[in-house]
Amino acid sequence: MANRLFNVVLTTLAVFFFVTLTAPAEAKTIKLNYSIFFPASHVQCQAGMDWAKTINEKSGGMIDITVFPGGTLTPAPQTYDSVVKGIADIGMSCFAYTRGRFPVMEAADLPLGYPDGMTASRVVNEFYTATHPQELTDVKVLYLHAHGPGLLHTVRPVTTLDEMKGLKIRSTGLSAKIVEALGGVPVAMSQGDTYESLKKGVVEGTFGPMEVLKGWRQGEVIKSTTECTSIGYTTTMYVVMNLEKWNSLPPEMQKLFEDTSREWIDKHGRAWDEADAAGREYTLSLGNSIVQLSAEQTALWNSKVETVIDDYITAANANNLPGKDYVDTLRSLLKK
Repeated sequence: MANRLFNVVLTTLAVFFFVTLTAPAEAKTIKLNYSIFFPASHVQCQAGMDWAKTINEKSGGMIDITVFPGGTLTPAPQTYDSVVKGIADIGMSCFAYTRGRFPVMEAADLPLGYPDGMTASRVVNEFYTATHPQELTDVKVLYLHAHGPGLLHTVRPVTTLDEMKGLKIRSTGLSAKIVEALGGVPVAMSQGDTYESLKKGVVEGTFGPMEVLKGWRQGEVIKSTTECTSIGYTTTMYVVMNLEKWNSLPPEMQKLFEDTSREWIDKHGRAWDEADAAGREYTLSLGNSIVQLSAEQTALWNSKVETVIDDYITAANANNLPGKDYVDTLRSLLKK
């Protein structure tokens, strides 16, 4: 009897240890934080949050991303460096907020006449793929997106270069050079500070897509938009991940991030265009005007901003970068 009991106990223990040792290990949840400079109510922040939610769902809950909107984790100009240092695991912000830091990607923001956000978002991603700039090798670039044509929004109508002269205009990155070329005074600041600055008279206008009039409520503190689409620039936004975090992900999770990110290029582009349409409708509902440049003024404005493109090429060449090739590549992509 004792031997039989001993054998039963021994068999039970053997089965227990076999099951324990051979049972698949429970997948460990990978927790990541995501810094987005857009406020939570903004359509582009919502698109970013949808991306994070989709990653979570497609990973079966293995990837858990906590989103910090409105620059609450890292300020917009510091988001890229915060990702490099691992303060933020993932970050979304603008290259233009750190002027001179990204000389290759600056080319994408030139006033090349971007017609809409979908085109701009596709072009900047294809440009990145074609150039793979060294300046972005310290992060994993997940995807880029870019707004529709940047236009002039002011507290009083501007339809001529003479009316533009001396106006203090909020601008960032290369849009500051556009302001200078047109005779205005560029004032650097993020979108988050623009509303109060317009309201208090710190600046008399701002360059940006139509979406800012509703998405950032700037339609409440301007009176007029100058439809200068022929010099429409864009602002390229990045979504990047800390390189160490990226390299630590299992290959199947890396593929999930890449596949989902490709889908989100057009989602952001579509969102930009819908937001531009909403911004146009919103500003008109407030009684603001949208004014057109005459053919003569359009030609003048085009000739003035061409110097911005020439200056970029000269500066890029001085840094041993093929500036003209970058501009030619972008113009070719725009034609597609």
